[in-house]
Amino acid sequence: MNPAQSAPDHPCPPWLAQRLRAAGGSVSFARYMDWALHDPDHGAYGSGRLQVGPAGDFATSPSLGSDFAALLAPQLAQWLLQLDGVTPSSCGMESSSGRLSLIEAGPGEGDLAADLAVALVAGWPELAARLELVLVEPNAGMAARQRQRLSGCPLPVRWCSFAELAAAPAQGVVLAHEVLDALPVERVIWDGALWRRQLVVLDEAAAAGPQLRLEAGAPLQPQADAALWNQVQQRGLIAAERLPAGWTTELHTAVAPWLAGAGAALTRGVLLVVDYALENRRYNLETRQGGTLIAYRHQQASGDLLREPGHWDLTAHLCLETLEADALASAWRPLGQRLQGEALLALGLAQRLYGLQQSRPEELAAALASREALLRLVDPAGLGAFHWIAFARPGDHPVQASLFLSDPPAQGGCG
Repeated sequence: MNPAQSAPDHPCPPWLAQRLRAAGGSVSFARYMDWALHDPDHGAYGSGRLQVGPAGDFATSPSLGSDFAALLAPQLAQWLLQLDGVTPSSCGMESSSGRLSLIEAGPGEGDLAADLAVALVAGWPELAARLELVLVEPNAGMAARQRQRLSGCPLPVRWCSFAELAAAPAQGVVLAHEVLDALPVERVIWDGALWRRQLVVLDEAAAAGPQLRLEAGAPLQPQADAALWNQVQQRGLIAAERLPAGWTTELHTAVAPWLAGAGAALTRGVLLVVDYALENRRYNLETRQGGTLIAYRHQQASGDLLREPGHWDLTAHLCLETLEADALASAWRPLGQRLQGEALLALGLAQRLYGLQQSRPEELAAALASREALLRLVDPAGLGAFHWIAFARPGDHPVQASLFLSDPPAQGGCG
């Protein structure tokens, strides 16, 4: 079987054709994905073209309403208070440290940041008085919308990069909600005997004008392609004899640098990743011949990864084992993980649903809408299957057992 893969009718827009010609006619899939998502003028995120929400291109947990932030806030408050060194005193609570930071990477429309700020100020006013909101957003188009959304934020808010934070590291919590799945990934393809890097190629011979196609490149070499080869080994893909020729998967080579950058931004703190993720054994199924990459637009999913570059979101599931290996290599200490449905139940979602039953008749429409949103958050076939994965910096003030890893509270409890 020819290892090359092609897809007809993928017109290449002029801006991308110019980039590909300058690169010699082809680039790695990771380079293509970075351009398609993050180019400041043409990328789906970089230009601010994509819209997040039920009426936009795709819905996220925060876009369904403020309940997600209200449930998450106690967990963030617990970590922040532990980092703050809060101790009992005769006058209430005393803090042994100064400014704390809640750092959200890739904040989307700014909904989660805005809702968390409101929840933390309302529930933990003394903590909020020492708290700032820091947004790490590389795309100017998205940052502009976030500034509008957060114009009335009750917490001090600023935008900066991990590199800028590293110059004056903060202490606090880094929140990465649906961020790592959008980092550019390399694709590798098994040709029946060798692993090859998959390329995006410009075809200028097509009668209809310049076209895009996917093609297998040169075989991977352990020394020349060390980063890719390392992840091939981590994922157990070396013994690939059982895989059919043409079997393709993703390697998350951008995750390790991202984790290192997030770690350098903190002196002490916690990282919470909420994202699509699969265990190694599920990621590497023989039947998963095309990997996990998928495109989203207008609430529709597509496996066509070359369709209208810059107009579709591209996302790939994380591999839990390689994520943990990369985190350990960047001096992050694993705290634990749970599926979102389990995490939110531990944080009191059932009690929130129970409370909606006590709504007055005039509140019925709003209560039903909240109930629908809460059920969507824990749907095991949807958002409930997201993974919550927590890490801490080693040597920090000890972070105790996290709320989201505990057992759900009893029905009718305070949560």
